[in-house]
Amino acid sequence: MLEVTDLHVRYGSIEALHGISFTVREGEMVALLGANGAGKTTTLCSIMRLPPPDGPVVTKGSLRFRGIDLLTVPPHDVVARHGIGLVPEGRHIFGNLTVMENLHIATYARKDTAAIKKDLDRVFALFPRLADRKTQRADTLSGGEQQMLAMGRAFMSGVRWILLDEPSMGLSPLLMQELFRVLKELNETGTTILVVEQNAHLALRYAHRAYVLETGRIVMEGPARELAQDPEIKKAYLG
Repeated sequence: MLEVTDLHVRYGSIEALHGISFTVREGEMVALLGANGAGKTTTLCSIMRLPPPDGPVVTKGSLRFRGIDLLTVPPHDVVARHGIGLVPEGRHIFGNLTVMENLHIATYARKDTAAIKKDLDRVFALFPRLADRKTQRADTLSGGEQQMLAMGRAFMSGVRWILLDEPSMGLSPLLMQELFRVLKELNETGTTILVVEQNAHLALRYAHRAYVLETGRIVMEGPARELAQDPEIKKAYLG
């Protein structure tokens, strides 16, 4: 349902993406792999229509979501009308607000009170630690708990397509596994996921398909299990 075609993207005079093309189908978990500077975050920012100066400028190509040209859609409508949410690298939660306040602030554009309550119950079922800490300030949470909160906040916005940028960064191996198990559960219950991840072991274990970015170009793609066995992928990313 997401179709990216020949996408060229710039930051000022620097071209960051050189004509990438990929698709994400409804109900999939798709991984974008690559080293720092490959263009992974730029790809997510382009889909979310993040405006300059922080966001990139699309100079060529198309971004279509369920047949709609996202290049004509303002950023707030990408979330509110088209149901795509971003969990950014670094979490970017509101540290001076409580867990509950962070979750509720994500529902500002929603009017479906019963559905909001259902989604809140779902977040607490997925992340019981957040339920235990719902009155606690977000900046007092551990790194793993803050990542859970960032994911829960995206879910509370009512989206069912989630883009994640380096969700395992800074987490212990145990928390990484827990986080991806939750992603798998979300995916199996109807949430489509596009995840940017440097931990290729984890991403290829849980994703259906994957694309490999190098310096703004997609150099490999295929089913995650097949890529996990590819000698070049093993050498470059799996050790």
